[in-house]
Amino acid sequence: MVKLTIDNKPVEVAQGTTILKAARQAGIHIPTLCYFELAGMNFENKPGGCRVCVIEVEGRRNLAPACATECMDGMVVHTHSPRVINARRTVVELMLSDHPADCLTCPKSGQCELQALAQYLGIREIPFKGEQSTYRKDMSPSIIRDVDKCVMCRRCENMCNNIQSVGALSAINRGFMAVVSPAFEQDMVESTCVMCGQCVQVCPVGALSEVDDTRRVMSAINNPKKTVIVQTAPATRVALGEEFGMTPGTIVTGQMTAALRRLGFDYVFDTDFSADLTIMEEGTELLNRISKFMAGDKSVRLPILTSCCPGWVNFFEHNFPDMLDVPSTAKSPQQMFGAIAKSYWAEKMNIKREDLVVVSIMPCLAKKYECRRDEFAVDNNPDVDYVLSTRELARLIKQYNMDLKDMPSEDYDDPLGESTGAAVIFGATGGVIEAATRTAYEVFTGKKLEKVEFTQLRGLEGIRDAHVDFNGTDIHIGIAHGLANARKLLESVRDGKEQFHAIEVMACPGGCIGGAGQPYHHGNSEIIKKRFEAIYREDEGKPIRKSHENPSIQKLYAEYLGEPCGHKSHELLHTHYFDKSNCVEIGE
Repeated sequence: MVKLTIDNKPVEVAQGTTILKAARQAGIHIPTLCYFELAGMNFENKPGGCRVCVIEVEGRRNLAPACATECMDGMVVHTHSPRVINARRTVVELMLSDHPADCLTCPKSGQCELQALAQYLGIREIPFKGEQSTYRKDMSPSIIRDVDKCVMCRRCENMCNNIQSVGALSAINRGFMAVVSPAFEQDMVESTCVMCGQCVQVCPVGALSEVDDTRRVMSAINNPKKTVIVQTAPATRVALGEEFGMTPGTIVTGQMTAALRRLGFDYVFDTDFSADLTIMEEGTELLNRISKFMAGDKSVRLPILTSCCPGWVNFFEHNFPDMLDVPSTAKSPQQMFGAIAKSYWAEKMNIKREDLVVVSIMPCLAKKYECRRDEFAVDNNPDVDYVLSTRELARLIKQYNMDLKDMPSEDYDDPLGESTGAAVIFGATGGVIEAATRTAYEVFTGKKLEKVEFTQLRGLEGIRDAHVDFNGTDIHIGIAHGLANARKLLESVRDGKEQFHAIEVMACPGGCIGGAGQPYHHGNSEIIKKRFEAIYREDEGKPIRKSHENPSIQKLYAEYLGEPCGHKSHELLHTHYFDKSNCVEIGE
């Protein structure tokens, strides 16, 4: 342990602790733009770039960055001396001198950390005048990159390279023209970007934001010729309330459903329905592979990889083209819903495919990219037309003068709104494979599963390794969240160091609950943990907790699909993958 004094307050911390962390533990605020972490999940950037967190250490000639300076025994630190405050103000004023002043229309307005910092420091004018750097705006299906607003904090670079290991963003050029960009200033879609959007989640300003589809959605709702339906992802119900001042982890399923009806959607459905459907297809595929493997068929490829996360699928196509036959061919729940809505449900309702608009409310920006993939369209008509993030939905609700806290609790519409507890845990890391295990166990063993919780599959560690006993048969399962962790796990499999029957991967820290379209958590891991706990509370409150017991799913197979992984379901609910190691354009 190390003893030091910060602002006349004695502090004792473990050796190796930075001054920034020590100050936070002592309840002392030191502002910063470049630093972020998700404590307890082993996600942390390499800080030191913005110099906003400088502090004064007695006996040291220069000011030191608190985020990159370790505590030493006997150190005396001043975090808000006149010299420190003057330095911080100067740093922020210089940033603002090369920053657009369009705060009224900026997508991060009200959530901008630079804006909050300027207010905190009392900056009312910019003493430095001169030329401002200008760059072209980069638009992708998911992400808008407006580099004029970049403050070179390099959070996005650290997230992309160190936590996600995607390598799409890095600092290029020098001096005044320095900027964070894909190599050779490529567009995002031409780079190795997988559209996970975690760069947007950590960007402190408006340099990175999501593509906003709210106007297109409202235009469709106001078109009398269109029937507009909406599906809500599992993770949205445990995060949307934060935008309305509710405690993180508050479950707002019924209120969200009510608000969507008042926005004008003709039917409000649940992605949890198609999550149950995904388990029927993906679980059957898993059991088929395991059974063939145990029967001696050496051509069977194991482990099977989950395919629900589009950021992960994109990453896989870019980085593991030699293993494209390993993932499950099942579509994601979002795309399964769209396929069923525009076939089975549309036929029952006597609605033409071209007159039906499917909207998704998702915690994920990669979903915006996913719905535009060519293979998810029939005669150029997509299965899912538009995707709104949780944040976009919150903005729409507020625009229509509604407060979620005042909404009554309403149920989803049938039949695409009925779901089980197994479906809702899709929103958390480990949830997809646990949901699959609940069904696979009963199908494989022929025995009823009395205790549905597989707690060995839960947790927020970046990589997890678990075993499940299928009545004497050991099933080995791997779980990873965060793409750098996924890379480590897949490389160990490819190198023959690890052997699994199944692996679940989610691109975002914590899974979908930490998705890039969720309310900004600003590096607060407690928010992620509260959402994680809420997902399992929602599961516990469900009367049915196994996907294969969902009556609407059973009826769908009886009336329309036939059997899991059968001809009809393969046509509608399964997909294929592409080698993107050299080709990254959508549609190629």
